Amino acid sequence: MAEIKASDVGKLRKMTGAGMMDCKKALTEAQGDFDNAVKLIRERGLAIANKRADREATEGACVTKVSADGKFAVALTINCETDFVAKNDDFLGFANQIADIAIANKCASMEDLMACDFEGKPLNEQILVKSGVVGEKLDLSKYETLVGEFVVPYIHSNNKIATLVAINKVVDAQVGRDVAMQIAAMNPVSLDKDDVPAEIIERELEIGRQQAANEGKPEAMLDKIAQGKLGKFFKESTLLQQAFIKDGKMSVIQYLQSVDKDLTATAFKRFSLGE
Repeated sequence: MAEIKASDVGKLRKMTGAGMMDCKKALTEAQGDFDNAVKLIRERGLAIANKRADREATEGACVTKVSADGKFAVALTINCETDFVAKNDDFLGFANQIADIAIANKCASMEDLMACDFEGKPLNEQILVKSGVVGEKLDLSKYETLVGEFVVPYIHSNNKIATLVAINKVVDAQVGRDVAMQIAAMNPVSLDKDDVPAEIIERELEIGRQQAANEGKPEAMLDKIAQGKLGKFFKESTLLQQAFIKDGKMSVIQYLQSVDKDLTATAFKRFSLGE
């Protein structure tokens, strides 16, 4: 039988992320053939991952990545079963590798990303392999892209919230980061009032009318009162009209225009773990 070298065990472990004893066992069964040992580890990873398919993967991490020119960005959520794994550097590194692949291939959709090559296999297969190595179900549950003149990302410190914001001009990155942080903290429903979906507007008007009726306001006044409440909703719930979290005396659009009179945000994305 071929001698199992510690260096090969270490190399196999580094490549696959499997445990030391698992790597040694795979090399022994493969009679020292490194490629076959890798295959064994991956096959077992797939088998283990498939057994976990019915488990709940509610923990995880949100990740963002922006292209070198600042014009294309991705945000994704990869889930696992426990917070312990979610905070593991290897798990976070894997999530960032996926984001790197998405940027490199300019993947427009989840389907495009899942089909991308990741170390010789499609990404969807590598997620199963990684699931077997980690010992928990992994699931790439969300993927979005954002294109703009200048896209800035923000990750909340616990990796539970990720945001992207597109600005219409290249500016100091801190300006974009301030707005991206605003999105994380205040969770706006849309960019501006003109972008609010019609069903949300109708819902808010109905709530406003009902509240006014409950307060005993005259029937003829209900629509006017509801419109006033809708205006308040726009100020509280649309990004550009919200009070700026770093200075409540101005709105977000006023903050941007204080930097450059023509500056504005053109789009945003927000991911929150569990949503």
